[in-house]
Amino acid sequence: MRRTRLSLLPRSRRGQRRLVQAVMLGCVLALAPATWMHAVADSRLRTADDIPAHDVAVVFGAGLWNGRPTPYLAHRLDTAAQLYRDGKVKVLLVTGDNSRVEYDEPDAMRAYLKERGVPDGRIVSDYAGFDTWDSCVRAKKVFGVDRAVLVTQGFHIQRAVTLCRAAGVDSYGVGVAEPHDSVWYYGEVRELAAAGKAAVDAVFRPDPRFLGREESGVAEALASP
Repeated sequence: MRRTRLSLLPRSRRGQRRLVQAVMLGCVLALAPATWMHAVADSRLRTADDIPAHDVAVVFGAGLWNGRPTPYLAHRLDTAAQLYRDGKVKVLLVTGDNSRVEYDEPDAMRAYLKERGVPDGRIVSDYAGFDTWDSCVRAKKVFGVDRAVLVTQGFHIQRAVTLCRAAGVDSYGVGVAEPHDSVWYYGEVRELAAAGKAAVDAVFRPDPRFLGREESGVAEALASP
């Protein structure tokens, strides 16, 4: 088997050089979307302490365990709650998956935030944030968000900022730090794969899986005393 595989490799110096060039080109093309996202987003990344004040923070879903936020989602929500308590934002738009009756990310996120002192009237739920692009487009087209702080993990924040800016939301990002455990490494690898889809979404700007009608929840929350 090894001999058969080796026989498939080019034997001439010219053929070997072309193979190396092809591999290098493939690597460049594979990394290009991630490089593009970093170039677009890096100047828009802040910490929770130095983020400019905004009306709205968008918190992206990250899964549930037994109906409760996963640790990574809980850390996003903790950061968002702190931004609210510090007066950095006025309203939290929680966006996640509610495609099944038994799975409701936004309501679990709302309950968690309320437990940490965020008033119910300051939380707005997006039940059709099935992926990052959908959440960004719906924030703009459904909820009327023009500017926002985005809250997610550090490995995801460049993609979130890049896609929300492509969707028309002037965005700054707060990346939540995490220990470099197996989940973190999985997230980093997943982002390399997701970068290609992000580039396609930013170029072609497809409608989200479910767009729906405009909703006044964010405007009403901002107008409430």
